[in-house]
Amino acid sequence: MSADYVREVMTPGVMAVRPDASLVEAAQLMRSQDIGDVVVADGQRVVGVLTDRDITVRAVAEGIDPLTVSAASMCTPDPVIVSPQDPVSTAVALMRERAVRRLPVVEDGMPVGMVSLGDLAVAQDPESALADISRAEPDVAARPAPDVRGAV
Repeated sequence: MSADYVREVMTPGVMAVRPDASLVEAAQLMRSQDIGDVVVADGQRVVGVLTDRDITVRAVAEGIDPLTVSAASMCTPDPVIVSPQDPVSTAVALMRERAVRRLPVVEDGMPVGMVSLGDLAVAQDPESALADISRAEPDVAARPAPDVRGAV
C-alpha cells in the first residue's frame, strides 16, 4: 500500500536553528536528536536547510572554524519546499529534479516536518534496501572521539 500525500510519509516536527547559530550549535542539535539535518529559520520563515554533510564538506574540510561560522552561511539557502497536501509524486519529482535528499514540509508558511528520500522509499518501495536501512534503529551507542594527538 503506497501513500498518496506528503503528510502520510513526512517526519512530523522540525528541528531548527537560527541563521546566526554556529555550526557547532547545529551539529550538537543534530547529535542530540539523532538527525542529519536542521532547518535554518528566521522566526517561522525557512531560510535554508543545513545537513551534517554541509558542515563536513563545506566547512570542516575547508578548514573553516565551526565555532565562528554561521548556519546561514553554510546552509542550502531558499530550499525547495512541499506542503503536507502535496502528492508524494510531487516530492519525488522535486527531489529528482533538484538532486536533494530532504525537503522541508511547510504549511501556512510554517515548517511542520521533513520528508526524506528514506521516508519515500519506505512508503513507495517497502521491500527496497533503502527502506530497510531507513527503518533500522539508529546506532545510539556513545562513541568517544578517537585520540588523534600524535597520530601519523
